Amino acid sequence: MSESRKVQQTPTGTFFVCLPRDWAKENGLKKGALVNLEITGDGKLLVDTKPDSTPELKVAAIGVGPFLSREIVGRYLLGYDTINIEAKDRIDSNARSIVKSTASSLAGLEIVEETSCRISLQSIAQQPFGFLPQKILQRNHGLVAGMMRDVSNSFINGDLELAKSVVSRDNESNRLYFLLVRTLRTIIQNPRLSETLGITPIECLDYRLAASLIEGIGDACVKEATNTISLKGTKPPEELRKLLFELQSACCDATEQSIKAFTAKDISIAENVRNLRKKIENTCGKIEDAAKESPVDLMPHILAAVSFLRQIYERSVDMADLVV
Repeated sequence: MSESRKVQQTPTGTFFVCLPRDWAKENGLKKGALVNLEITGDGKLLVDTKPDSTPELKVAAIGVGPFLSREIVGRYLLGYDTINIEAKDRIDSNARSIVKSTASSLAGLEIVEETSCRISLQSIAQQPFGFLPQKILQRNHGLVAGMMRDVSNSFINGDLELAKSVVSRDNESNRLYFLLVRTLRTIIQNPRLSETLGITPIECLDYRLAASLIEGIGDACVKEATNTISLKGTKPPEELRKLLFELQSACCDATEQSIKAFTAKDISIAENVRNLRKKIENTCGKIEDAAKESPVDLMPHILAAVSFLRQIYERSVDMADLVV
């Protein structure tokens, strides 16, 4: 709700505006009360009635139901500090397993109390100062970039163990993704925190999009690793292996440059990502032509690997475009 009020001036030249009476009463203001005035980077003036108070902890209570895991994740992403799972009689073993599995997939969420009818989860990351969006994004990008290289090498060399390790790393990537979303939502809900960390709501949106692109690359890596595992060690012909490695190198270069462009807000680096398109498309064409001479049962997997790397490149372009 917004309200317009005229700016007035005293005979000595001081400007002032009257606070809404209802708002003042709701916030316990009386004559002589102190408020904190804070000027934001975009010229807005924030009036804080409790400048020295610590933020109240957000507590959520949910019951045991068919969507228990989704409800826990939802409360976590909304920034709740404590999540209590409660039942009238008792929480059965299946529900307990769901709670523990879900908590382990969310960074900083720990079980602090457990009884027959109640499980209390608490976030140890109550303040996002130690979890800056840029650091979380770069950490997850580094993890996913490693997954991308390894899943390509596993297909090129028929390395099943390497492919399996890619699948196992996806859980950590998801944890970082959820942590970033939680941090961004907390910042958006707290203008003072936004000002302190130097990140605007619009930038939070860009980080959210970038995080989604990186998370999508991780999911694509898992899918490609699963396809590689199904081949049981079969390798592409030597000529195709060289071309696939060339394509992998170009796509890895694109992802590295895209994250640099995004975090540095550098348009020239972002343009370099777009300039790789011709090289990547030419290499894809060579692989597709050479794949026609490969065994019939292997050709779909080769084309799937090309599609995977092409998808990686397109996501890198999308991230670089966020700079503009």
